[in-house]
Amino acid sequence: MKTPKRICIFPKDIQLITGRSARYGRNMINEIKLKLKKEPHQFVTIQEFADYSGLDLELVKSFIND
Repeated sequence: MKTPKRICIFPKDIQLITGRSARYGRNMINEIKLKLKKEPHQFVTIQEFADYSGLDLELVKSFIND
């Protein structure tokens, strides 16, 4: 399995994984930031997204194409 070249997740990635809209992806990232008490300028990692969503990390990585 190919390892992604980045560690951050973006709304477009969440859109591809969930099949939902880009707005849903933005909202989910904001929810994760609030839960983890991150500043608005900080990124959300693929690991943090996988933990929050309850998805397997390797499955999430397989959807991220770089």
